[in-house]
Amino acid sequence: MKVTVEHLGGVQFEIKARQHRIACDQPSENGGFDEGMTPPELLLASLGSCAGFYAVQYLKKHQLPTEGTIIRVSAEKAQNPPRMNEFRIEIEVPSAFAYEHREGIEQAVHHCLIHNTLLHPPSIWH
Repeated sequence: MKVTVEHLGGVQFEIKARQHRIACDQPSENGGFDEGMTPPELLLASLGSCAGFYAVQYLKKHQLPTEGTIIRVSAEKAQNPPRMNEFRIEIEVPSAFAYEHREGIEQAVHHCLIHNTLLHPPSIWH
């Protein structure tokens, strides 16, 4: 896997992966134009979309409706060193059978690459 991040000026960046592009920016109070998500928001988006993928795969496997599935991801800021902490993933499944499948859905999320990467911090080289 590989992405390229190109500085566009100010605090804006363009992130490229295969043929896809995402804008990354800061809110105006941080000197940006608020034309894209911030890096921490992109991390939450990555975790949420990965968790959602596995939740929906579980629903499909059990022939349950997937439409309207919503994943909410949040985290707190921590200090020393500055980082994100206390990640929370909430999965809202509109199916009438969601309660009896709650544990299965949660277990499915444990297959998420991003989830497991955060649980088992990788080496980072620069």
